[in-house]
Amino acid sequence: MFELKERDGLARMCELTTKHGRVTTPALLPVVNPNQLTIAPKDMKEALGVEILITNAYIIWKDQKLRERVKESTVHELLGFDGPIMTDSGTFQNHVYGDVQVDHREIVQFQNEIGSDIGTILDVFSEPEFTENEASHAVDVTLERARDSIEHKGDMLLAGPVQGGVYTHLRGACAESLSKMNLDLHPIGGVVPLLQDYRFAEVVDIVMASRMHLNPSRPVHLFGAGHPMVFPLAVLMGCDMFDSSSYAKYAREGRLMYPEGTRFLNDLHDLACGCAACSRTTADELRGMDRNDRTRIIAEHNLRVSLRELKKIKNAIHEGSIWEMVEMRARAHPALLEALKVLSKHAKFMERAEPVSRKAAFFYCGPESYDRPAVMRYRERFFSRYRRPNSKVLVGFDDADKPYSRHYANEIRAISKEVDASFLVASFFGPVPTELDEMYPIAQSVIPRSVDPEVLRRIRDVMERHAHDHGYPLAVMWEGEETLEFLRDVAPGKSPADPDLLRCRAVLDMQFGKGAGDVLDGKEVEFVKSRKTGKIRNVIIAGRHAFSMRAHDGLFTLKMDGARMLMQALPPTKMRVVIEDEPAEFAAKGANVFSKFVIDCDPDIRPGDYAMVVNTKGELAATGRALMNLEEMMAFDRGVAVRVRQTDS
Repeated sequence: MFELKERDGLARMCELTTKHGRVTTPALLPVVNPNQLTIAPKDMKEALGVEILITNAYIIWKDQKLRERVKESTVHELLGFDGPIMTDSGTFQNHVYGDVQVDHREIVQFQNEIGSDIGTILDVFSEPEFTENEASHAVDVTLERARDSIEHKGDMLLAGPVQGGVYTHLRGACAESLSKMNLDLHPIGGVVPLLQDYRFAEVVDIVMASRMHLNPSRPVHLFGAGHPMVFPLAVLMGCDMFDSSSYAKYAREGRLMYPEGTRFLNDLHDLACGCAACSRTTADELRGMDRNDRTRIIAEHNLRVSLRELKKIKNAIHEGSIWEMVEMRARAHPALLEALKVLSKHAKFMERAEPVSRKAAFFYCGPESYDRPAVMRYRERFFSRYRRPNSKVLVGFDDADKPYSRHYANEIRAISKEVDASFLVASFFGPVPTELDEMYPIAQSVIPRSVDPEVLRRIRDVMERHAHDHGYPLAVMWEGEETLEFLRDVAPGKSPADPDLLRCRAVLDMQFGKGAGDVLDGKEVEFVKSRKTGKIRNVIIAGRHAFSMRAHDGLFTLKMDGARMLMQALPPTKMRVVIEDEPAEFAAKGANVFSKFVIDCDPDIRPGDYAMVVNTKGELAATGRALMNLEEMMAFDRGVAVRVRQTDS
């Protein structure tokens, strides 16, 4: 029903299968009012590429003529749209008008009868102004209605909205309860008033509180989020679907939507848009048109801009630059920037879905970049996994061009001839030993020489922590020849360490866990290097090809012999994905591991990690790249969990 195809953290591209075809998410569902068709649904599909739309089943149900027409056919024939259609139940109408009289079971049955691909339960809209008791009651009624409705859904997918007002603990409890029911997707409801008032920071807390407790194998729909300016942030938080009546509503008011905000036609000198609708006219011509024609063109523009923004988001997911997109878009409005700052509170949860590396480089876009999960992960792993060499002296360098070991090659060479020293750079990411300077995100980053004062202060705090914890008898900052003369006097002695061995050990610990580098102890180790760059390419341990270092991110691919060594060095189930025995036999022959066969998984495995695939007896079947974390592997019943790369076959 729902399959993960590509991802960049919580942001993901998935395939949703319905009775009337497949939908690629993130997806926008234009709201269609059967009584007021601003743009014909057929035109939406054929001219604009709309894959799925949403209409209101309650509006159809209460209109006798529409009700009779749809019962003689289907909602698809009523709207003239042969793609998937989602229907809402009347919850929002009850919020606005308070006149919904239909029974919650009856409206679900009705949606199934008219052929809806996705129906929605009749939940209780939680107003932002609700007291905690009122919001709690709304949650209780919503959950009770959800339980009652499931048996009436037939072959229709059924949506169970998350309610709870502005109370995040209620949102989390509601989401957790809904996830245990036989539902198919989860809208996050009750946020329209917040979106309309630009209270995006509160929306972030609501979405994240819900997302943390929802079944990750089900689509998340942000109800009423119809403006393109919120799409990137919402997708970053793991929202898959959006619905919008704004494209038509704003058009009737003479308002044009852009990714940066909304503009009144009367305030525009030029349309400043190259979409198919705007390319046919000018601002002056548009102002002089008949109202219906003007509304139709603006609505088309609004829909095209919204759909184009989602295409840009999909590109960002594909290339691994969703964070950069969100941070740049956040500059469009102070409320978005505030929301992005609030999102940093949830970095620990987001880190669980964060890939170990990306195709695109890490681009600094502002002080908020310091709060990305990739930065937090590096710092935490450095302090918990990195084991310093047994050197007498630590020499620190200022940030410089990367890789640092190449930039400071002459200095490192001169010091190492006369001093037993290790080397470290005070970087944007925190302390970076030169043996880690090629791994993601250190080398694959673009950071300005002068960062914001707020970031500089936080970098200093991290470096002070390291200064207290480093454990070296002596630590100095490099200030040129004077430093070398000082070290000759106080700490003479040539460094015995092999820099390649140090690099291999440090990366193994950072990538696979503290202790992974012990596979090198007491073994004959040979390094095969690139003739062009001199960088490590292959690691041969005791004559066996154990690891290969990837050029694009400085991390290791795991060979079968290397996996066997790691299995001796790391306790079960560290860096292992445990699968059923029969699928393990297929994995041993090169078949990918599907999530439905996963029994257990190391909770520290992240998307993109190289992991060991083992059977129920703990026997190694294959190695491969994990595409999901533990929670996702255990939740999805479709899709690849581990892409197998190495076997003995």
